[in-house]
Amino acid sequence: MSDKANGENRVTRPQSSAVDLAASIRNGSVSAVEVLSQYLDAIDAGDSEVRAFNTVLAENALQDATKIDEQVAAGNDPGPLAGVPVALKDNLCTNAIPTTCSSRVLERWKPPYDATVVTRLKQAGAIIVGKTNLDEFAMGSSTENSAFGPTRNPHNLERVPGGSSGGSAAAVAAGFAPVALGSDTGGSIRQPAALCGVVGLKPTYGGVSRYGLIAFASSLDQVGPLTNTVGDSALVYEVIGGHDRRDSTSIPEPPQPVVRCLEQGIEGMKVGVVAELSGSSLEGVEPEVLARTREAADALAAAGAKVETVSVPSSVAGLSAYYMIAPAEASSNLARYDGVRYGQRQPGPNTAAMMAATRTAGFGDEVKRRIMLGTYALSAGYWDAFYGQAQKVRTLMINQFDEVYQDFDVLLSPSSPCVAFPLGAKADPMTMYINDVCTVPSNLTGHPAISVPFGTGRDGLPVGVQVMGPLLGEIPMFRVARALEEIAR
Repeated sequence: MSDKANGENRVTRPQSSAVDLAASIRNGSVSAVEVLSQYLDAIDAGDSEVRAFNTVLAENALQDATKIDEQVAAGNDPGPLAGVPVALKDNLCTNAIPTTCSSRVLERWKPPYDATVVTRLKQAGAIIVGKTNLDEFAMGSSTENSAFGPTRNPHNLERVPGGSSGGSAAAVAAGFAPVALGSDTGGSIRQPAALCGVVGLKPTYGGVSRYGLIAFASSLDQVGPLTNTVGDSALVYEVIGGHDRRDSTSIPEPPQPVVRCLEQGIEGMKVGVVAELSGSSLEGVEPEVLARTREAADALAAAGAKVETVSVPSSVAGLSAYYMIAPAEASSNLARYDGVRYGQRQPGPNTAAMMAATRTAGFGDEVKRRIMLGTYALSAGYWDAFYGQAQKVRTLMINQFDEVYQDFDVLLSPSSPCVAFPLGAKADPMTMYINDVCTVPSNLTGHPAISVPFGTGRDGLPVGVQVMGPLLGEIPMFRVARALEEIAR
């Protein structure tokens, strides 16, 4: 519903747990069609204001929900996510359904296959309700760079939802779906989760298949869920995680069994608060965000954890390294959009002119900016000075974080240096890039991290606290995340 209280436009709705919904559908106390209809009604009522979705799949979803109910009636178990509506970021391939990356260059393109994570969701009984808006090709921190217009934050419609998975975060926060999938290259799940007041998970790199995720930066991209609760995040992680032979970077091991570990508590666990990411010297950080992070650390200590401040000096260079490596990989990955194989095509007198016209018309300003930056970083005479140096910083960061994890189970920091900011407030690219300062280290190292809502900051807007874990350290990370969630209630 739309709420005009206190002079602010809000789109809010009581939030439901995916775990509870699936249990109710599996035991027959409610039907999948009834649940789905409630969410479709919420989308109809509120998405014209929020604009979380690029595509709503009402007809397909109702057909799938009917099949779930038929399975339940026949005494069969449809799976752990039976009948749960799930929204997908529009850079995950869906068979015969438009997948645009919120870019004109892929407008109306329909993949001939499903991404692995989509297949696994369906096998678990989930209902795909639609495709969500994002910064074009996942390049942005506000979901203002979409070719189809910006998404708005359900907590305040004059504010951004974060990015690039802003549509997914907004869909969950607005009550349009209890679960959404996003992708995280430099914080694109965790930062919008923080700004929208939901839980956002970036698993260990390789822990979730990237097959069918349209690539931005292949050594950094990771798929993960946005949910209302830590328990929902854990369940979805177990559903979508695990080895996939079609992804050469996929870890051979099965996903960590995190659901059964959520209630183990944190007594005796060692938590390190990263000084470089949690101090007043951090550029652009708001005092209220720092205050919530300190309160979270104090609360964990009161709950039995051993909390200390720890230094990871290389983390201050993470943003600079990221904005060399990610654009360099993007410039290579986006070379495939040439007007020949798929996507839109602009006319031209010859092949070169056609390709130039197609890319000029098809890509937005931010995508062009990053392609040019990445191409420059990889060019002859500059590779060593820029891309090569950034990779050395990345290696140093991996080593330093690994050393710290010898003494600590998890690390703590803000998820975002600020709360949701007004639409159009950060038009300068450098000002926008600073939003990723707390999240990029985990992408560069490949480690897991999760953002958990923890109180509010300026203007009463949500604040997220980030829990980071070592490689394949999802279990201790989820235990601490669940403790923070319980404390924040």
